[in-house]
Amino acid sequence: MDTMPSDTFGPSALLTPANGVTLARLLAAAPFAAAVAVAGPSWLALALWVLLASSDGLDGWVARKQGVTHSGAFLDPLADKLLVLGVMSALVALRELWWLPVALIGAREVAMSVYRSLVATRGVSVPARNLAKLKTLVQYLTVSLGLVPAVAARYDFAVSAAAWTAAALTVASGLQYLNDATRRAHVGTGSHEMRTHDETRTSSEG
Repeated sequence: MDTMPSDTFGPSALLTPANGVTLARLLAAAPFAAAVAVAGPSWLALALWVLLASSDGLDGWVARKQGVTHSGAFLDPLADKLLVLGVMSALVALRELWWLPVALIGAREVAMSVYRSLVATRGVSVPARNLAKLKTLVQYLTVSLGLVPAVAARYDFAVSAAAWTAAALTVASGLQYLNDATRRAHVGTGSHEMRTHDETRTSSEG
């Protein structure tokens, strides 16, 4: 009977297949956003976006099979944020999206990344709330709608509605994390600092 553990990599590992997928998404974020800004919405851009967005699930699945790492738990949500904000900014430049909901989303995501970095230095992991997962899905949907030529050209109100919904969920999720942080400060961080790499990669996406 095979008694080998399912984890191949320890929590401190850097060079892992899952991190390789994440790194590819990170490196693709800026060139893809630039291409959208130049060429505008297209079926090709939509297909590439779906591929990039789907890779989020792939690296999470690989991480759960081979071992979740601290570096992956940080890089994975960072890649998501850069991809979403990059394309949204390109759509703002093309006037497919209004800048205000994108600015609200960007401010929350930057603040959350800074917060994660600060608490990570104390060994504290911040698991994702269900609302944060929902806002990520709506952000993906907003970008997808903005990249569909027919929708972008004729039904811009649908893209705008999706963007505002994403912004509302993003801000609400940020307030939820702020409330969590306040409660943690009141009760102490001792128990939270005992969190280990048992949390999945997707659980750290916020």
